[in-house]
Amino acid sequence: MNQKPLGPEGPRVSVVGFGGMPLSIRERPDEATAIGVIHAALEAGMTLIDTADVYCLDESEYGHNERLVRKALGEYGGAKGEIVVATKGGMTRSGSDWGRDGRPERLRRSCERSLRALGVDTIDLYQFHAVDPNVPFEESVGALADLRKEGKIRLVGLSNVSVDQIETAEEIVPVATVQNRLNPFFREAIDDGVVACCDRKGIGFLAYSPVGGGRLNRKLPGHPVVAAIADETGAKPHEVALAWVLSRGKSVIIIPGARTAEHARSSVAAERLELTEDQKKAIEDAEFSIA
Repeated sequence: MNQKPLGPEGPRVSVVGFGGMPLSIRERPDEATAIGVIHAALEAGMTLIDTADVYCLDESEYGHNERLVRKALGEYGGAKGEIVVATKGGMTRSGSDWGRDGRPERLRRSCERSLRALGVDTIDLYQFHAVDPNVPFEESVGALADLRKEGKIRLVGLSNVSVDQIETAEEIVPVATVQNRLNPFFREAIDDGVVACCDRKGIGFLAYSPVGGGRLNRKLPGHPVVAAIADETGAKPHEVALAWVLSRGKSVIIIPGARTAEHARSSVAAERLELTEDQKKAIEDAEFSIA
């Protein structure tokens, strides 16, 4: 599989990575199935796994997905040396609700917990999950800079940020990656210039929710433009959407999730799907309703 770098100082990883969230939230598969999904993703050529401490059902099981990733890697029979695990801190769970907490002391505790959950001394890529409006952004990023200096994280990433916030963070610490939402339904990462900024700076752009999530993904087979391109190429509709997202910038890496081994393997097929310029423009010009 083709690879792209995780920032100027980071390793190269597969352009299709694995998003672990669906394996730990509502409607998640049993543990044995979930481990099989991760193994299928790795066997298909993915070398990046994206997780987070809050990928769980509620606050009683922080780190569920990280522990699952650790167990899957421990049981994996293939080569593990090139696999990069990225996790995140800065969000909270309270029952089924999601919150934000970017206080430096909270980020430090979250990082320490993630180190234990993953069973590592250094986290490959640690990302500030979401900006906390109640905490100065510089303080949150400064906490990650301190953790990097201490050797607890190798690379620093940001998530759900603007161009201005990327530039502010760069004054504090080298930014390896930015993880924002990007799919045919939601294109703010393009419209707001974040993808272009990452391309210009050599920052890896990790596109999360690249098919729009479960409900919107189910709309793709009925979308006239996507369905037509799927017929033309012999690809599945979600593969067409993934290929379009991949084509949006030289820095773009997609991290689709999966609950089945088949779906994980199918996502990799998007990397081999070369859309024509006309097909890309047709998707770009089409309306994608979220209703």
